[in-house]
Amino acid sequence: MHVAIIGAGNVGSALSRAAAAAGHTVSVSATSPGKAATVATATGAHPAANNEDAVTDADHVVLAVPGSTVTAVADELAPALRGKVVIDATNLLNATFTDLDIDETAAAQTLQRHLPETPVVKAFNTVFAGRLANPVERDVPPHLFLAGDDANAKRTVAQFATSLGFRPIDAGGLRMARALEEMAFLNISLNASQGWSWQSEWALLGPTA
Repeated sequence: MHVAIIGAGNVGSALSRAAAAAGHTVSVSATSPGKAATVATATGAHPAANNEDAVTDADHVVLAVPGSTVTAVADELAPALRGKVVIDATNLLNATFTDLDIDETAAAQTLQRHLPETPVVKAFNTVFAGRLANPVERDVPPHLFLAGDDANAKRTVAQFATSLGFRPIDAGGLRMARALEEMAFLNISLNASQGWSWQSEWALLGPTA
């Protein structure tokens, strides 16, 4: 796949490295071309001059920007995103990092409203950056939960997740993105309050059939 990653922070850099290592073509954009070039060189991706340049030939576009900037980025790129799948990997925390700052049922639903012609899939937001390139724990691949209203879009995102070493689970429609956002917030809160190492992951254990 050709994957565009918007954002070159911890999550964007780690996902760029993981996707390139899995054999995908990866384009990375950042707030400055220099930052994109630095991350691309380090991760095996291609630097983009700007966000629109990054998404031009992409099949999937991962939003790995701060949650507070997601809708602005979506509005900027809306025409260029038609015909692609947008993966929302963000978590919209409040200014004090004590709660989620969500107006609707899920932040991903607000994003979908800004992109009415482009399917949005919530995914990778429940995974810490440090586990994106090394997800397997004690020989057990973690689950990658995803939610969205477009079945075909979810199928292709699941394929992408599988290629990175995750076991994808379709959590349902975009309404269920709220559950994924809360799962991410719980993991963040536990690591911050308990002094954990930011390596904890989610997996469902036991029979599913």
